[in-house]
Amino acid sequence: MQHWSFHYLISLALALLNVVILSLTFRFRSQDECLLLIGEVPAETSASDRSKFWQIFSLKSVHILAFFTLLYVGVEVTIGGWITTYIIDARGGGPSSGYISSGFFGGMVVGRLTLLWLNQRVGEQRVMYLYALLTIGLELVVWFVPSLVGDAVAVSFIGVLLGPMYPIIMNQAGRIVPRWLLSGSIGWIAGFGHTGSAILPFISGAIASKTGIKTLQPFLISMMAFLPVLWAFVPVSPPRTEKTGGIDSESSDNPKKTENE
Repeated sequence: MQHWSFHYLISLALALLNVVILSLTFRFRSQDECLLLIGEVPAETSASDRSKFWQIFSLKSVHILAFFTLLYVGVEVTIGGWITTYIIDARGGGPSSGYISSGFFGGMVVGRLTLLWLNQRVGEQRVMYLYALLTIGLELVVWFVPSLVGDAVAVSFIGVLLGPMYPIIMNQAGRIVPRWLLSGSIGWIAGFGHTGSAILPFISGAIASKTGIKTLQPFLISMMAFLPVLWAFVPVSPPRTEKTGGIDSESSDNPKKTENE
């Protein structure tokens, strides 16, 4: 492990690359300027308007997506963080078992790139149920099949199926959230995801320390089972009469409409 510090250098290089790409894409424009570029009229605030913060909080769909993301990211990080320990302790894996975690995250990248056609063919709203059910099935394989190779393959395919979920969540947010509230809503949703990445691995570790690492799989399956249930409550399209902080959703894409009327 002479070059362990290279991990931080690579992370720094990727972060700097990300900053460069974002700078070239948005060119330091404000949200209102970006909305104008795509033909959206930005909101004009006045003393009588409620703040965007409270308007975002009045959207039930944002909170449903936030809790879904909390579970999703929590499950993702729990698998990636604890699967190596599970394979070593429960399946007798060796030092190379760490590559199984790499296979999981690599599978997520592959899934996001290669399953785009399936998302479009089946429909993003429906395909989420398919992915959730298949991941539960593969997690059952990891739980009940005492095969090191079989479990490693199953974990990689779980990554493939979990991969497309996050982009679909954000796409759905773009469909059902008013454009001029979208940035703040995505921040709220993503924040819940980071919360899940801290809470669920901690809970699974606390349970495993008391009862053993074999409890990891039933815990993960129970969390995965909530994903399709929560997704069923996500609106397919924004309700026409839903209030968004005092502004009707049918006019929320263009706040000036209500002012002119």
